[in-house]
Amino acid sequence: MRRWLAALPNAAWQWIFAASLFLGAAFSAAAQPSQLPLERIRLPPGFRIELLATVPNARSLALGDKGTLFVGTRSGSAVHAVAGGKVSKVADGLSVPNGVAFRDGALYIAEVSRILKIENVESSPGAKPEVVYDKLPRDAHHGWKFIRFGPDGRLYIPIGAPCNVCDREGYGLIGFLDLKTKAFEVHSKGVRNSVGFDWHPVTRELWFTDNGRDWLGDELPADELNHAPRAGMHFGFPYCHQGDLPDPEFGRTRKCAEFTPPVQKLGPHVAALGMRFYTGAMFPAEYRNQVFIAEHGSWNRSKKIGYRISLVKIEHNKAVSYQPFAQGWLQGDAGNENPWGRPVDLEILPDGSLAVSDDAAGAIYRISYSAPPPVPR
Repeated sequence: MRRWLAALPNAAWQWIFAASLFLGAAFSAAAQPSQLPLERIRLPPGFRIELLATVPNARSLALGDKGTLFVGTRSGSAVHAVAGGKVSKVADGLSVPNGVAFRDGALYIAEVSRILKIENVESSPGAKPEVVYDKLPRDAHHGWKFIRFGPDGRLYIPIGAPCNVCDREGYGLIGFLDLKTKAFEVHSKGVRNSVGFDWHPVTRELWFTDNGRDWLGDELPADELNHAPRAGMHFGFPYCHQGDLPDPEFGRTRKCAEFTPPVQKLGPHVAALGMRFYTGAMFPAEYRNQVFIAEHGSWNRSKKIGYRISLVKIEHNKAVSYQPFAQGWLQGDAGNENPWGRPVDLEILPDGSLAVSDDAAGAIYRISYSAPPPVPR
C-alpha cells in the first residue's frame, strides 16, 4: 500500500489534497467548540486553557495594533477577526487564505498564488482587499502559505515543494518580498514545506519548522526545527532529510554533509506547523525567548503522533530540550487513537497569554498562567 502511494503521480496527489480539504472542512463543521473536552488537555502546573473564540477551520494567526486577532483558513474562503469577544469576517470569497500578517495598520493575506492587502483593517470594517503581488506558483500541493514580516520589514513567504519529494527549481524554499519594489528573493533553500517561522527576539535571526517527507516508514524522517542566521543557507531537501538521512533517490547526487542540519529533530510526521518565541511577561521566566511549536499531528502513520504543543528550549542557538507542553488532543490506545483537535498556529497576546488555533475543532484557545498558591507548611 505504501509503495503504491509513494509512486502516485502529482495529479493524483492534487486529488488527495482536494479530498483532504473537504474532509478537514467536514471535521470542522461537525465539531462543537462549546463542548470541547478542554479538561483533557494536560499542562504544566499553574497553566490553564480556555476557549477564546469559535472560528471555522482556524489556521494562521496575526495580531493587530489594537489587539485584534486575525485568523486565516485553509479549507474555507474567509479571514476572520476576533476582537472584544466577537468574531467577524474581514474578507470572504478568497482561495485558500491560509496566511495572515499585520503591519502598519494593514492586514496581508496569502492565497496560493498571490498576496492581498486590506488597509486600515482595524478602523475600516468592510474594506476590500487589493492585490499587491500575484506571481507566486499556482500549485495546490503544499501551496497554502504561512506569511510573516521580518525585522527587516520584508514579507517572508515559503514556497513548498509541489510533491512529496522532488527536485524543482523555484520550490522548496523560504523567500521574501519587498513590497515597495515587488522584488521576490530567496532566503533559504532545501525547505520542503515550512508552515511556521519566527525571529529570535534578541538576535533577530530566522528560525523555522519544516515538515519531513512521507513514505519512509513510521519513524523516518523527523520533522525539523531549523535556524537560518543568514541568507543563502541550504537545509537539505530533497537530497537529505533530518540532517543525516540521504533520500533513497535524490541522495545519490549530494551528501548530507553539504547542508545545514536541524537544530532539533522533532517527532517523525508530527506535522510541525506554527512556532513562536515566547516574548510575553505572563509565563515564568524559564519560558522567556523559548520556542513553542504547534504539532498538527500525523495523517499516515500507523500510530498517530503529534496533536500537541511542544516546547524546545534554546541556549546559545542550540536546543537543550524538546518536550510536550500541552497535550490531550489525541485520545485512545495505540492503533486506535482518536484526535478531537489539531493545533495549527500560535500567537502571543498582549497580556502575555498564548493563543492557539485548531482547524479541526474550529477553535481558538487561550493558554494562561497563574502562579499556584504556596503550599502550607
